[in-house]
Amino acid sequence: MIKCYGDPPRTGQRYTRRPGVYAILLRDGEILATHQAEPTPEIQLPGGGIDKGEHPIAALHREVFEETGWRMALQFRFGTFRRFTYMPEYDLWAEKLCTIYVGRPTVRVSAPTEPGHLPLWLPLRSAAEVLGNPGDRALMARFAELMR
Repeated sequence: MIKCYGDPPRTGQRYTRRPGVYAILLRDGEILATHQAEPTPEIQLPGGGIDKGEHPIAALHREVFEETGWRMALQFRFGTFRRFTYMPEYDLWAEKLCTIYVGRPTVRVSAPTEPGHLPLWLPLRSAAEVLGNPGDRALMARFAELMR
């Protein structure tokens, strides 16, 4: 059973399953996160939806680059959670199936290519406190605890 975080599904609401991949990118005691300005300002793990026909690992590398401008080296899959949410940028009620990987940032190539994103470094020990969704916070807190 995959743990669910956030609001429960609304009775009578149809949801579209939306698989996504996200990364905890650790370097020198900090993680690389992204600040997304719209539709609601939020600090989050870099990552996002897997496009139709796209391999999840390719999607992870693409999303990390688009949102941070960094390339990454993948280390391992860390966990999965789901959440039910409205995605205003797509006008979509989604059941997000979120898989979290751990990696390390390797080289900054450019500024983010996705508008409205800003890369930022957060201390590993306190990153969970500022992430915008409860699933990211829970897995980040678990990861930080394992790294003690």
